[in-house]
Amino acid sequence: MSKLTRRGFLGALGAATLPAWFPRLAFAAPGRAASRHDTLICIFLRGGADGVNVVVPFGDRHYHDNRPTIGIPEPGAGEGRAIDLDGFFGFHPSLAPLKEVWDDGGLAVVHAAGMPINNHSHFDSMDWMERGTPGERRVLSGWIGRHLAAVDPANTSPFRAIGFGDFVPASLRGTIPATALASIADFHLQGFEDQLARFQGTLAGLYSGTTFLDVQALQTFGALDRLAAVDPTQYPPANGAQYPDSDFGNALKQVGQLIKADLGLEVACVDLGGWDMHDTESDQLPGLLADLGAGLHAFYADLHDRRANLTVVTMTEFGRRIEENASGGTDHGTASFMFLMGGGINGKKVYGAWPTLATEALADPGDLAVTTDYRTVLSEVLERRLGNPGVDGVFPGFVRGNYLGICKNA
Repeated sequence: MSKLTRRGFLGALGAATLPAWFPRLAFAAPGRAASRHDTLICIFLRGGADGVNVVVPFGDRHYHDNRPTIGIPEPGAGEGRAIDLDGFFGFHPSLAPLKEVWDDGGLAVVHAAGMPINNHSHFDSMDWMERGTPGERRVLSGWIGRHLAAVDPANTSPFRAIGFGDFVPASLRGTIPATALASIADFHLQGFEDQLARFQGTLAGLYSGTTFLDVQALQTFGALDRLAAVDPTQYPPANGAQYPDSDFGNALKQVGQLIKADLGLEVACVDLGGWDMHDTESDQLPGLLADLGAGLHAFYADLHDRRANLTVVTMTEFGRRIEENASGGTDHGTASFMFLMGGGINGKKVYGAWPTLATEALADPGDLAVTTDYRTVLSEVLERRLGNPGVDGVFPGFVRGNYLGICKNA
């Protein structure tokens, strides 16, 4: 360890990774006053979630016509039926835990949401959605990165935006510096406190000067000391919350612990993959939705006393084709759904114009049409919950319509 060079250290940080479940985080600078605005938890459902089997439009007579085998039965007696929300839409039965959050007024749905581009490429759609610039690749930063820079441009803390896991999401790219802490944090998480102390001591010796890089590194070490006090093995969730024993559950539990530690967490990005179900959807979807529903329910219960300053948003790169395929799955589509959860949400409602599933109303070649641009939803969250009045800079070139009224003013 004593032979580690500055260049070698930077290379090591770039190569090392944390467990895939670990969330991506952004922190406020140490010593800054606590914001009255929300912490944003952005959950990306990667693979293209089938919105009409997640939030089921059982009141649309065309739904079951297109899904004779994988369609979710309408609400009623017996197991496996949709959970009624408003007489037209219902949750997939595996999302039963979220009905409690819905009834508490802490959860809303936006249906038929997505990008106004009919693109069935996972790579392109995820990239455009995270940049916040559908169809435009010349903007290199991500929408969260631009937001963070806009609300606090003087904050140059290297610990404000952090990449944990295999990569830093494109949404976090921008002028706010991202610090890779994989090696150090991995030592801490695995319990090797003696190696961690030696590692940090060696790094402090490498960055003990007065250059810009030295100053930034010393700020990072201070932040690490604060994180070291947060022991993930000694965290009792509140209110009887039980996070699922899964990668997703572990990620949300870790985010909850960091929020309660009052470390200045501004943004956490968590991924949940596996939504690309071209076959046997009825076998795969229930388990994935059970993980999603249990995780969100536990997070809401655990942070219930802080829910007034939390906003959770889910998104997915696209939805699925309305007609089921011959393999009992669904192919790539266009519009899907978004969940919004928190105390600042006008919940217990499905937002957005429903385009219907009639053949003539579908987007080519048979997809649910987008009636709400996802950037309209995010703009409302940023302006009303996160205190950013300059959403035009976060989503350049986007001409939004009226807000849907999902968010209360902070």
